Amino acid sequence: MHHCGQYSQAPVTRREMLARCANGFGGLALASMLANKAQAKGTSPLAPKKPHFTPKAKSIIFLYMDGGPSSVDTFDPKPRLQKEHGKPFGLKMEATQFNSRGNTLASPWQFQHYGQAGIPVSDLFPHVARHADKLAVIRSMTSNFSEHTNANYFLHTGFGQVGRPSMGSWINYGLGTANQNLPGFIVLNGGLIPPGGLGCFSNGFLPAAYQGSVFKYGDKPIANIGRSEATPELQQNKLDLIRKLDAGVVGRIGRLDQVESAITNHELAFRMQAAVPELMDIKGETEQTKKSYGLDDPFRNTATFGRNCLIARRLVERGVRFIELTCTGGNGDRWDQHGGLKGGHEKNAKSVDKPIAALLGDLESRGLLDSTLVVWMGEFGRTPFAQGGNGRDHNPFGFSLWMAGGGVKGGTMYGATDEYGYKAVDKRLDIHDLHATMLHLLGMDHTKLTIRFSSRDMRLTDVHGEVIKDIIA
Repeated sequence: MHHCGQYSQAPVTRREMLARCANGFGGLALASMLANKAQAKGTSPLAPKKPHFTPKAKSIIFLYMDGGPSSVDTFDPKPRLQKEHGKPFGLKMEATQFNSRGNTLASPWQFQHYGQAGIPVSDLFPHVARHADKLAVIRSMTSNFSEHTNANYFLHTGFGQVGRPSMGSWINYGLGTANQNLPGFIVLNGGLIPPGGLGCFSNGFLPAAYQGSVFKYGDKPIANIGRSEATPELQQNKLDLIRKLDAGVVGRIGRLDQVESAITNHELAFRMQAAVPELMDIKGETEQTKKSYGLDDPFRNTATFGRNCLIARRLVERGVRFIELTCTGGNGDRWDQHGGLKGGHEKNAKSVDKPIAALLGDLESRGLLDSTLVVWMGEFGRTPFAQGGNGRDHNPFGFSLWMAGGGVKGGTMYGATDEYGYKAVDKRLDIHDLHATMLHLLGMDHTKLTIRFSSRDMRLTDVHGEVIKDIIA
């Protein structure tokens, strides 16, 4: 089966180098708060901040479906594909990633209507389908890019090249976080970092404290988190000395982001030594809860993604502002089927369907869904015509996503693609609109969330973006 894995990783930036090397903390990104003493003075970069207006959501869980799920096989059924299967495609074809444009390709799956609104969901998602009345399904999203790396940067940062702040960084810059013992922007890596690498989670030109922290899968998500000193007092004395030395540097040369970020890293790591083991210890969860997330599933990818969904709920409970989940590893487990669509999408769906349904139900039962926005999407969709006979190429012209909780109007269908599911034709949206809506639900006006950089006021949505008001409760 052909996979498009030929993308180039962005060069390591100065901040990524510091994040990887500072104090032996490997892949821990520079993130979160200043020292406890600094927090007492109100100088923590992630101290909670007031939103622009009353928010509907407090946290976001972003379920990133790396590679691009096919909308016409998941949430946007097109009967015309069934009628014209195997025939020449009925619309003008745009250039695709590989320019292998075949005949019309019907969906291998059936769709059923669920919930009071009768939202169509394919048989790929029998568990998520039971939560249809919680979902706002958007079927008219578009992207400016048809290649993974650029599309990933665009989705995560609102710009198609590396160097801009990620949406999680912007959110923490604007709002801070309620928990000063954990990073405010956490990426739960199920095994696959998307094309574009750590640039997707970068702080860009924002202070380095807002960069995403990547947690690897397992009980020990961060390297070298354990205390090596004999006593906590000895470790605190060392931190006090480091703080004093760093303060001397700042006193001589002025405020410098790299120095302050190193201080932040030391202090955050100290507090995380207690917070992270407690976070990852799920022994207190009931057996029924663990089973509902699929932790006992014989399919390893379901168990992996399920554990990360459970950890995401625990992070929300602890006040973490933005949590992103990546896809699991194992045989290139991305939604990127240029060939073997049926087997590949079935594997992808089996990995995430049960865990996501459990997450939605668990958040609701604990009274957290109303204040937690859950977003499910990839960087683009896939073509309604075939590539190589049994696959689909990339399609940025019209694709689907869904949102739930956090002030979203459940049981909603918004926008439409043409009869083939190729291009958005009604209520066309782009990624800037998505970002504007996410910020709005968190109580922020996207036009006012700015920082001065390179002689202009920069923002996540640049000079674009409209709030999708019709999906807001």
